[in-house]
Amino acid sequence: MTRLSPAGQSTSHPRRWVILAVLCLALLVVLLDNTVLNVAIPAITDSLGATTAEIQWTINAYSLVLAGLLLTTGSLADRFGRKRALLTGLVLFTGGSAVAALAQTPLQLILARGGMGIGAALLMPSTLAVLMQIFDEKERPKAIAAWSAVASLGFALGPVIGGTLLDHYWWGSVFVLNLPVGALAIIAIALLVPESKAPTSRRADVPGVLLSVVMSVGVVYGIISVPEHGWSSGQVLVPLVTGLVAAAGFITWERRAAEPMLDLALFRNPRFTGAVASNALVAFAMGGSLFLFTQYLQFVLGYSPLEAGFRVMPLAISVLVVTPFSPKISARIGIPATVASGLTVVGAGLLALSFVTSDSGYGPTLLGLVLVGAGVGVAMPTSANALMGAIPRERAGIASGLTSTLQELGTSLGVAILGSVVAARFAAELPSFLPDGVERSVGLALQATGGVPEVVRDVRDAFVSGISMSLLCGSVAAVAAGALAWVLLRREGADRVNG
Repeated sequence: MTRLSPAGQSTSHPRRWVILAVLCLALLVVLLDNTVLNVAIPAITDSLGATTAEIQWTINAYSLVLAGLLLTTGSLADRFGRKRALLTGLVLFTGGSAVAALAQTPLQLILARGGMGIGAALLMPSTLAVLMQIFDEKERPKAIAAWSAVASLGFALGPVIGGTLLDHYWWGSVFVLNLPVGALAIIAIALLVPESKAPTSRRADVPGVLLSVVMSVGVVYGIISVPEHGWSSGQVLVPLVTGLVAAAGFITWERRAAEPMLDLALFRNPRFTGAVASNALVAFAMGGSLFLFTQYLQFVLGYSPLEAGFRVMPLAISVLVVTPFSPKISARIGIPATVASGLTVVGAGLLALSFVTSDSGYGPTLLGLVLVGAGVGVAMPTSANALMGAIPRERAGIASGLTSTLQELGTSLGVAILGSVVAARFAAELPSFLPDGVERSVGLALQATGGVPEVVRDVRDAFVSGISMSLLCGSVAAVAAGALAWVLLRREGADRVNG
């Protein structure tokens, strides 16, 4: 078990930096899978004969299980042991990857992806929670900066690695990649990572668990159904309302429970609330904006998925270059100014991207991506350090699970809302003589042009107009996140919620 000092702080583990590398490796495997599958969708459709609905469920099975269980698994890690959660999660994720690679039917692939989602939900909160136990407060900012850099790298590398594998192998290779890396991480965690858990075990909060799952799954499923069905559809409203009712029930229950899964007293700490809220807002801004921007690179500039993946890499490189300086900047100007200024730079980068046109080339894109990466590299490690430093160590798992849940919700909401902005603007500016129904996607609209250059340009201009508007909205959200962080992180109050 991790040792505690008299003040309740962890002493630094002698192998902490090696353990950090192992934790980052485990995190990278999971985060790569979030984006690598998107590149393989056409090949999976052809090979398995999957319908559009089956492909959608292949994606959603992972997202829904992950979002639905993050709060629960974070709490379980605190209660039963974070090392145990890491190992169980990696075994499930690696085993699910093996089943997915060998899947012969869409149903088998969907079930495998669900199993991978369970594994990812166990693993993600535990990486940051273990980090909290093995580093002291002096070294923790550097460790969290490295952890944050790897998280950003996973987002950017997925399309590149997936595209490279698909150029040489079959679609299952994107899952086979997880097997040796997962096996290595399992062995390393078993040998190196110390076990840690809350000093006192609480009773299981079964109603809280059930309500949190219904809440997260309902809200996320409703949101991710928006692009296909629209906001007014019953397939969106029913799960969304169900999730919101469950959320109200969850809050009510957790307030009254003697031993709640999530102690809502955490939100009395302005540092915790500011970091959580700003993280969710920036997930909304970046998740929605960058997801849509990759479509601009492919449909407007004409890049293949692999080429588009390479052209998003400057964002990750910028994060990697800037992140090591984040602790020094924070020490010099303070946490509130560091987070606020970093998120403002993210907003400036998204604003720069909003000025792209059908023939502006890659130059403006490069500038915007570098700015976004620099802002993320400054703000996010500092925000994560502020968040985790504001809570008792025994609650590290549930706090990390809550943060990951809200980031998943923010990203899903960003894709849905900003996607709706693109769709509305695109439909309004399409040439009126095109057939009905083509406004559902830029791909359909381009097919309907018959290859006439003037019409193709009109369709692309309409799509760029929608993308620009969504990026502008994302920019506003990022700046708002910075302002929120500035206000809340500067408030006077206890730095840590009492345990």
